[in-house]
Amino acid sequence: MWKRHARFSRNGTWNEVLAAVIAHADAAGDIDGAVSADSTVNRAHQHATNLPRAEIRTGASATYMSPFLGAASKALFEPPDHGIGRSRGGLSTKVHHAVDGRGRPLSIIVGATAGRHPRGPVRTRRPRARPTAVLGDRACSSTAIRAHLRSRGIAAVISEPRDRQGHGARRGSAGGRPLSYDRELHQKPNVVAGSFALLEQWRGLATRYDKHPLIYREAVVLAAVLARART
Repeated sequence: MWKRHARFSRNGTWNEVLAAVIAHADAAGDIDGAVSADSTVNRAHQHATNLPRAEIRTGASATYMSPFLGAASKALFEPPDHGIGRSRGGLSTKVHHAVDGRGRPLSIIVGATAGRHPRGPVRTRRPRARPTAVLGDRACSSTAIRAHLRSRGIAAVISEPRDRQGHGARRGSAGGRPLSYDRELHQKPNVVAGSFALLEQWRGLATRYDKHPLIYREAVVLAAVLARART
């Protein structure tokens, strides 16, 4: 079974299955346009981190490099750090979800814990329908994210960190208008947390045992397919 899963992971089968399921739901109008995005950190088991390694320190993280993959294969399948970073709890992996308003995954990224940008394998294809709004916590509040959403006509329902609020107030008129967002929509139950709770019922996903992030990520994709099939 593992060999079949690995083969389907490397040839993109699980990605195609999830894309087809999302496209079918999109065509049926079964995707809630209020998209929520967040991430969760899962501990990496020692069996997932015992590849021969050359540690490259970047802040608090370490990069694990495999000597068994050629340059082309590493560029296609393996990020240099194998999607493993160092957090307070030790070596771990961060799973990023974007879910629709009913908590069903639309896009998945697996990357290293440390660092501001995920460095894992490519995400799943997006549905054809454009979301009406994107919900996020204060960690998602940045000028770049808001500008990106605004350019596509998508409402940013993201609260602003208090230090930025105070900074803008101290600058007076030069600080610009205070950011506004739909507070009622922002109070919507945290559906993305529910998607992570369902994901982490899988022992092999709650703790990462796979050495290669591609194999681990595609298991997360498979869990997303099953989650969508149940609703």
